This record gives sequence, structure tokens and C-alpha cells, in this order.
Amino acid sequence: MAELHFFTGTMDSGKSTLALQTNHNHAARGRVGRIFTTHDRAGEALLSSRLGLTHAALEVAPDFDFWRYVVDDLTQGGRIDYLICDEAQFFTRSQVDQLAKLVDELQIDVFAFGILTDFRSNLFEGSSRLVELADRVHTLQVEALCWCGKRATHNARTENGMMVTEGEVIVVGDVDALDEPPAEVAYEVLCRQHHRRRLTAARAKAVSLAPEPLPFG
Repeated sequence: MAELHFFTGTMDSGKSTLALQTNHNHAARGRVGRIFTTHDRAGEALLSSRLGLTHAALEVAPDFDFWRYVVDDLTQGGRIDYLICDEAQFFTRSQVDQLAKLVDELQIDVFAFGILTDFRSNLFEGSSRLVELADRVHTLQVEALCWCGKRATHNARTENGMMVTEGEVIVVGDVDALDEPPAEVAYEVLCRQHHRRRLTAARAKAVSLAPEPLPFG
């Protein structure tokens, strides 16, 4: 029986790498799939991993209809056994419903990959619907780390190294490298404590990693 899988984790936890590996494993067994993504850091119609791997993909616009695409492809003699959907947090609620319909009515496996919450710690529309509908929700075991070394649980948007909590939900950027100057707009994974205190790696470095004050008064 086909299933709808949702693989989730913070940024930098290997979701896109796993998406590429999943596609490779199924294709190696003779299965035929399609790869979808949206707002990838490498550009339009590309699925990219921070390890340097890339694969051509179909770009998903807000009005893209998964059901219509697959039915049209099959009607024209195509074969589709599975779908790989990266950056699925950006999908609309309707698009996730279409993916579930493909699983249930056409027996096509769907493997969706995405982060749960945005830089404000609010659930993305696509991720919320995937949690509601997925047959299986998998939390990635490769833990991203906060600059302090603790497990990162939150995604933060930074502007010149400073964390921001307002702005457009979708702004494409990558995770800052600790040994490089902060980008104008970037993302950083933080533990809950440092996300709550808005203490990014750049800000911590600016204060020379001074001990944080005790939470009194």
C-alpha cells in the first residue's frame, strides 16, 4: 500500500540530502518518480543539498496542481511510482490534500521533506497539513546544533547577524557559516533558550561569549 511520508527537522539537519538519497534508492530498484521543490537556495527547479549534491526538479508554484499533473502524465502514457517533494513546508494546504489523494486513489508513494516552523516559531501551512494527513511523520535523527553546542530546535532569520522576528514568511537564504562574516539576510539554527533570547552566533561573538546573566529580577 502506498503511503504519505513526512520527514521533518530543523534547517541543516539533512532533509534535502535524504530526499536525494530516497530518490536514488527507489530509482535503483527500477521505480519511476518525479522530484518537486520550491524556493530552493540554489535557484528555481533545483533540489540542492548543503553537501554539494543537486538534482533537476519541477518547481512548485502556489497554483500548481499535483493531481492534475500526475493524471495528465499517466493519461499520456507516463509512469509514476513515487513523488519526492522537498521544501514541502511552502506547499499550500490544498496541494498537500492533492498529495494525499494521489496516495489514496492512485497508490503513488509520496515522500515529503520540510521544516515545521518558520523564523517566528509558527507552523508553516504545508507542514501543518502534512502532520495532519501523513501516514508516517519522521523526525530526522541528524541533529543540527546551536552555536552553543546544544541541540538546535528553532530556525532563526538574521539580518547582518541580528535575529529578526518580523517580515515576509518566505525569504530565500542559507545557513550562515560560523567562520564567515554574517550575510545580509540568512538563517541560523538555535536552541530554544538562545532563540528566545535572540542570541545569535554573531551577537554572542560580539560580546566575547560573555556569560549570560542569571534570570533574576
